[in-house]
Amino acid sequence: MTQLQQPHDWLTDRQTYVARGVNNAHPVVIARAENARVWDITGREYIDFVGGIGVLNVGHNHPRVVAAIQAQAEQFLHPCFQVALYPGYIELCRRLCVRAPIRGPVKGALFSTGAEATENAVKMARSYTGRSAVISLTHSFHGRTLMGMSLTGKASTYKQNFGPFAPEVYHTAAPYSYRGVSAEQALDRLDELLITTVGADQVAAIIVEPVLGEGGFLPLPAAFLRGLRERCTQHGMVLIADEIQSGVGRTGTFFAIEHSGTEPDLVLVAKSLGGGLPISAVIGKADIVDAPAPGGLGGTYAGNPLACAAANAVLDLFDDGELLPQAAALGEQLRAGLDKLAVGFPQIGEVRGIGAMLALELVEDPLTKTPATALTQRVVEQARERGLLLLKAGLYGNVIRVLVPLTATPRDIHEGLLRLEAALEAAVERRHVVG
Repeated sequence: MTQLQQPHDWLTDRQTYVARGVNNAHPVVIARAENARVWDITGREYIDFVGGIGVLNVGHNHPRVVAAIQAQAEQFLHPCFQVALYPGYIELCRRLCVRAPIRGPVKGALFSTGAEATENAVKMARSYTGRSAVISLTHSFHGRTLMGMSLTGKASTYKQNFGPFAPEVYHTAAPYSYRGVSAEQALDRLDELLITTVGADQVAAIIVEPVLGEGGFLPLPAAFLRGLRERCTQHGMVLIADEIQSGVGRTGTFFAIEHSGTEPDLVLVAKSLGGGLPISAVIGKADIVDAPAPGGLGGTYAGNPLACAAANAVLDLFDDGELLPQAAALGEQLRAGLDKLAVGFPQIGEVRGIGAMLALELVEDPLTKTPATALTQRVVEQARERGLLLLKAGLYGNVIRVLVPLTATPRDIHEGLLRLEAALEAAVERRHVVG
């Protein structure tokens, strides 16, 4: 029998055999997980405030998700939906369409990743409008594929020297009140873009995250989203809501855009939809979704039966009626704890977010608001030493985001906040000693 390797062996093998470009936030090798906690191969426990980067809204290894996967595995694994239909795919599309915050006939298509959903939504919008241009926001993230990178509003890290990028992609300013960009100013800049750079009659779609994820958990103001809706309606552009990170209950409603009362034309879903398995969807107005001819959409693994089973189990949990109220309560507990930390640490420039999608922006000085990038990294490291997994975000890497499973217990949140407080104290004290 092969002896279990020690942690340093796995890390050495990672350096030897795994591509450098695949980043790791933590040098931790996981052995098992349950709900909001994980254990590494040495047996050390961590509270997970990352949740697979927003993939685990229903927690690690939810029993009903695991049972659904097991049951499906006993039937068949992958006939490919484009070859022969199966109920799980059709049922998942139906249930997502029913939940869509869109009036009128709604249809959907399944894919494997969030980036695939993004790519296919752009295809639908271009096919429907007969136009080519797409507008996205600064600070946004839409994936690592060619179109995803092109749409992403952050050059460093994600774009590197990977160009040339997809043509006919334009960026406009995202509202960022903490740094002086209001909803009105952002809309003015969009209007200017449509006059100076690309005509509205050439734009197929505007794609937005209702809460910018990688960009630093920036909730888009309702006035801004309504302004986008008005302009899209006026000019015949498709409004795409990228709910890949903000959807599936994360903000207290199933889709984050519901908070604003804004109706998108297409919605992108992924991450937590599969409870840990890779699956994504584009759902939206039937005439837009149906614009591509047969054969224009799909993918060999798109809507894999195991992932469909997991996703339908996730929707079952939401249908039970307890998860959204639980998300709201969890968000309130988190917000109260983070607000309390902000009182004690002037380095916390802002606490922001919606529901349980919350973040801290760290700054060197509350007056200058200079991003505290190095301090943020130290907080992440100090938290890990104390058994708490965190992840950074933001254009300057100075935002700590919280994506703890919605199924976490009050005890998980309380202990996690205590460990975060201790990490902040250690990181700030170390900065004073060293700096």
